[in-house]
Amino acid sequence: MEPGLCCRAHRLVGRLWTTISKPLFAEFLATGLYVFFGVGSVLPWPSGLPSVLQIAITFNLATATAVQVSWKTSGAHANPAVTLAYLVGSYISLPRAIAYVAAQLAGATVGAALLYGVTPGDVRGSLGINVVKNSTSTGQAVAVELILTLQLVLCVFASMDSRKTLASPAAMIGTSVALGHLIGLYFTGCSMNPARSFGPAVIVGKFTVHWIFWVGPLTGAVLASLIYNFILFPDTKTVAQRLAILMGTTEVEKARDMEPQKKETQPRSEDNEVETCVMSFSFILRFC
Repeated sequence: MEPGLCCRAHRLVGRLWTTISKPLFAEFLATGLYVFFGVGSVLPWPSGLPSVLQIAITFNLATATAVQVSWKTSGAHANPAVTLAYLVGSYISLPRAIAYVAAQLAGATVGAALLYGVTPGDVRGSLGINVVKNSTSTGQAVAVELILTLQLVLCVFASMDSRKTLASPAAMIGTSVALGHLIGLYFTGCSMNPARSFGPAVIVGKFTVHWIFWVGPLTGAVLASLIYNFILFPDTKTVAQRLAILMGTTEVEKARDMEPQKKETQPRSEDNEVETCVMSFSFILRFC
């Protein structure tokens, strides 16, 4: 065992943990806040049932808060559908996308559990789980969730695109979520976010037609990503660059801005940094 190599391994572990932990915690926190406040607005209090407008405004504010808290740390996905859209658009790597979704589902479950714990038993009901309403068929429910998520993800891309704006996207994304709730509440309770549906369903143990709130939003997210990144605002990334981003071996900014005649070096992205740390750590462990 060589002390020098082991010390370097410890430093690399710390660097790896710092690189991964902050974005994951941001996704965990943002999704938990979104579920706690958003789902809390639909609870049937005897003193006054919530109106559609009240619920839409609350989800608007919850979204804006979650985005503002996390957008500079993790990109403020707080939604597996948004993460999938970013993966399809070659903005993040597959390992990062998987880690984000895990953090989002964990955050949603904790947020729902906290809401369940602080809510009186006669008010909890089904804890605002998404269900098909008003004689809506399953096919119609999937279509509605698809359309609602499509407009949300298009708004997310437009608001977060560094090529178009550098301002905070919180207000615009919150408005898009409110728009979805003004319509979607009558059909499905408006999910647009599999994590929002997953957390309360886990806590109350009810998964009736739960698949709708994965299939609809995820399909809508993929379509929105294809529309935005290949039709409305196509970028110049090649297939090789997209594959490299998918595997986390190059940064998004470099792949987007690279031109054949330019060979400027740029800082590594977090995805590339993670892979470098892991490879270095694995090599050093052989000698410890």
